[in-house]
Formats: sequence, C-alpha cells, structure tokens
Amino acid sequence: MTFKVYYQPDATKRPVRENTQSLYIEADSEAQALLLVEENTDYNIEFVEQLDDKVLEYEKQNPNFKITKF
Repeated sequence: MTFKVYYQPDATKRPVRENTQSLYIEADSEAQALLLVEENTDYNIEFVEQLDDKVLEYEKQNPNFKITKF
C-alpha cells in the first residue's frame, strides 16, 4: 500500500501550515508507515493518509512524485 505522509521538516519549531511537506512511502499498514518515518527522520509528522488507486494515479502526475525508501 502507498501512504502520503504530511510533516514539518523541523520538529523543534512550532508547526506552520505553509511549511507542511509530504512524502510517499510504501508500507503494509498506516502504523508501519508512521514507524518507518519516525525511525528514519526527525520530522514532526502531522498526518498519514493511505492512497487508493485513483488518488495514487493522480499523485503520480505530479513531476515531484517519488516513493521514499529508507
């Protein structure tokens, strides 16, 4: 399954909506996706969203789409 993880790049600063970034990750569950990002980054994770097939196809149209591997 593919998940979109919304995060703030600096966990030491107060979250600001305009600074929210995202990455895409493949995992077996939402919990595993969250754990992978937490273990491999210092990001302040805001939200993890599972992408269904239609949304994933739409996201792939973005030239910056890339699956993150740790």
